[in-house]
Amino acid sequence: MGNALIIVDVQNDFCEGGSLAVAGGADVAAGISRLLAAEPGGWDHVVATKDYHIDPGAHFGDPPDFVDSWPPHCVVGTQGSEFHPNLVTDRVEVIFHKGEHAAAYSGFEGHTDDGECLADWLRRHGVDQVEITGLATDFCVRATALDAAAEGFRTTVRLDLTAAIGPDTARGALQAFSDAGITTRGEPVIRAA
Repeated sequence: MGNALIIVDVQNDFCEGGSLAVAGGADVAAGISRLLAAEPGGWDHVVATKDYHIDPGAHFGDPPDFVDSWPPHCVVGTQGSEFHPNLVTDRVEVIFHKGEHAAAYSGFEGHTDDGECLADWLRRHGVDQVEITGLATDFCVRATALDAAAEGFRTTVRLDLTAAIGPDTARGALQAFSDAGITTRGEPVIRAA
């Protein structure tokens, strides 16, 4: 069986200067690029997810509550939905778009342009273990990791290559990872916005 690196939502709107910026997001993008350069044979597959909103309903709040609703972000066709320039994407084999008409925190809610979901793609490519990086530790990384474990993949979260929105939600994510039997590596990045 094989392994895959999953890069979660390293997009302009989630990095400094974006509409829903996570402090340290640009550094996470650069760190993932350094990891890919340093370990060219480290994974059999490298995939990425993107928030890809058209009309996600109550996910966009006016005003947002920053718990269940958020400022508009990663709207299809905007610069905010593009990968951050610090992220080198030449190793990314496929992108899974999620959240066109829903919140869709987990990459496992995403699909390719052909409609294939992440779990099916990984299984079709013989993947049984995944390593997860990206943004944000306490929301989309958390949801993606928990779904990976629930789907039966051996799951590791590279905390040093994620960044969290806040300390309380980050602690909740770490507890959820532990409860689900998810392995973590590195220390979580939590910075004041």
